[in-house]
Amino acid sequence: MRLARIETEHGPVAGRYEDGVVHPTDDTDDNTYEVGVDGDLLPPCEPTALYCVGRNYAETLEQMEYERPEEPDFFIKPPASLLAHEQPIPYPDFTDELTYAGELAAVIDEECHDVAEDEISDVVRGYTIMNDVDALDQQGRTARKAFDGSGPLGPWIETELDATDTTIEMHTDVAGERRQEATTDLMLFGVAEIVSYLSKRFTFQPGDVVAFGSPANPGLVEPGDTVDITYEGVGTLRNTVAETSR
Repeated sequence: MRLARIETEHGPVAGRYEDGVVHPTDDTDDNTYEVGVDGDLLPPCEPTALYCVGRNYAETLEQMEYERPEEPDFFIKPPASLLAHEQPIPYPDFTDELTYAGELAAVIDEECHDVAEDEISDVVRGYTIMNDVDALDQQGRTARKAFDGSGPLGPWIETELDATDTTIEMHTDVAGERRQEATTDLMLFGVAEIVSYLSKRFTFQPGDVVAFGSPANPGLVEPGDTVDITYEGVGTLRNTVAETSR
């Protein structure tokens, strides 16, 4: 099942997504909402934080000349970084090197802490897609990755996928050019290992996001470029870099 959120004239509505229509989970709402007619999609959850793992593909280590980490290497994006599917990605004035990274992401379903690897599927609501937008020329990972609009997320949450025991194919197209193509079995640290590792350090809240890193991402994005990130079994997250006067 796909779960989505839509902004309507009456406010945000959450529900089951099917064929472009959101069916509310609220039993008191008998309406249905067509995306693009009754409103636009919102990010599919409301996280208190987005926990993002980097350096999780050998290809990325080679591209960026990083050393292989001995344990998951992570950083945090704030809720202010969120963008929805189809929402324009701003090109910040403070950078000349904006790039992308197509990542699978888990959405936490309940408050939890110190979760064992074999219990991860019990605390994950489902999976979605994140674009880890990065201002490469900034100093320090927070400055590079934790600004407004740096975390496009969506388009929905797929609840029937169990990424802990499934190999998932992915690809990213930028302006129609294939830039990334990989499978999740190439990750250095697996989904269950990462979620368990982070849960020993943080108390997750419902809606929190854990992103699992990206294969190498050759090339930058420019204003007007559309970024399509596809994960098999989840869907495609699409955003276009906003036109600016740069």
